[in-house]
Amino acid sequence: MKIYKDKKKITLLLILIAAILPLVIADQYILRLMTISGIYIILAVSLNFVTGYAGQFCLGWAAFYGIGAYTSALAVSKLGLSFWLAFPMAGVVAALFGIILAIPTMRLRDIYLALTTLGFGEIVRLVLLNWTDLTRGSMGLPGIPAPELFGQTLDSPFFYYYFILTMVLLVIGAVQRIIDSRMGRALIAIRENEIAAKSVGINTTAYKIQAFAVGAFFSGLAGSFYAHYSSYIDPNAFGFGESIAILAMVVLGGMGSTVGAIFGAVMLSLLPEVLRGLAEYRMIIFGSILMIVMLVRSQGFFGHSGDGRRRVRRSEKEMKPNGVTQNS
Repeated sequence: MKIYKDKKKITLLLILIAAILPLVIADQYILRLMTISGIYIILAVSLNFVTGYAGQFCLGWAAFYGIGAYTSALAVSKLGLSFWLAFPMAGVVAALFGIILAIPTMRLRDIYLALTTLGFGEIVRLVLLNWTDLTRGSMGLPGIPAPELFGQTLDSPFFYYYFILTMVLLVIGAVQRIIDSRMGRALIAIRENEIAAKSVGINTTAYKIQAFAVGAFFSGLAGSFYAHYSSYIDPNAFGFGESIAILAMVVLGGMGSTVGAIFGAVMLSLLPEVLRGLAEYRMIIFGSILMIVMLVRSQGFFGHSGDGRRRVRRSEKEMKPNGVTQNS
């Protein structure tokens, strides 16, 4: 109980610091870095939900990010919709693509699933690159308008910072709520041992599809925010390199840990900027730090391998009496 109260106090303190920091440090560059970190926190937390908790290894996560960005940008620029309509639409469209990807890949595991998701990511990038009538291809979409409210254009750095901060808190809260629910325990059971999960009546196919839909939805929202924040997007921003960067954030922080995903996202989005003064040596140092961390602590900073098994045993005890759903 004391640990729970301490965690709650630390969380409230961190939220308070994040809320007042822009008022203390009135530096536009730092504000932009913190806003970009917020985008990557959402992407890392959403990927961690699918890969870390459900055990579905995905190498094409940036595809959902790009789908959300293009959906929102085109909805506002071509259809004339308000940002406040395009924003949830981006999440829903990304979630639909998550379901489309999840259904035919549910029987795949490990490297086969990873390669399939990698192919999906490349297909999305190539469609964005070659459908020039709609996306302008490699020229990208410029002049994406900022959100408006009651006729006022909301394009100040403070607005974007507090908007992404609110998004981060809502996404983390929603993911944590799901993880603590029956669905979360079922996903952890599937990750630890899918056959054992099936044996206690968990519908593994349905839960994995739901995990992809939820994770893709949050990534789509992050993409929508990025499109309007940067006012310009092109297909190269959502390619394989971006997917690997998001995956590295999850692995560095510790797969299966929301705190780890947040930590990894902040570290890997800020570290290249901290090392920028070292010019061409910065990426060598960046890569070396990643290698050392993985060699010393392969499960990541906040990864803990035993926790999953304990949760599986608890979920099996809780689900067995009711039978949950029929096996797929």
